[in-house]
Amino acid sequence: VQLTESGGGLVQPGGSLRLSCAASGVVFATDVMGWYRQAPGKGRELVSIISFGGITNYADSVKGRVTISRDNAKNTVYLEMNNLKPEDTAIYYCNIRKSAYNQYWGQGTQVTVSS
Repeated sequence: VQLTESGGGLVQPGGSLRLSCAASGVVFATDVMGWYRQAPGKGRELVSIISFGGITNYADSVKGRVTISRDNAKNTVYLEMNNLKPEDTAIYYCNIRKSAYNQYWGQGTQVTVSS
């Protein structure tokens, strides 16, 4: 499976961005897709995940500001981010988890929130 991300960039505080991640290869109904991020000097952390059936989970730091969605026909997951804050600045990584021992990562897309 290959994951191709797009949509990162520079945005002012309070602005919005939409990230996309397309998966090539076989995606099963049991695969969970999602987004993680890594800020400078910090570890990688969960942002949000979504199941094939649309069950979602969000990090407390982004709840109410971020919406994850998934188009199963296109094997694509989206991350709509609103009211962005400087602390949201990070490299955002797409992830597909096929099992506890089998997952894939995208190359990452930079999101910078700055005035």
